[in-house]
Amino acid sequence: MAVPKQRTSPAKRDMRRSHDALKAGAQSTCPQCKEPKLPHRVCQNCGTYKGRTVLETDKE
Repeated sequence: MAVPKQRTSPAKRDMRRSHDALKAGAQSTCPQCKEPKLPHRVCQNCGTYKGRTVLETDKE
């Protein structure tokens, strides 16, 4: 079984873990109601996508 010859330094360990951090999801604003929404998805607030009403909501 392979065993490391030397202990991994904290700097080397942290460089390896640098990609493990969580990133915030992308957000865009709805052009109709100016609420934040996920890109390429129907706005949950007003129900529009690319200028067309796709979902009927109680908000309008």
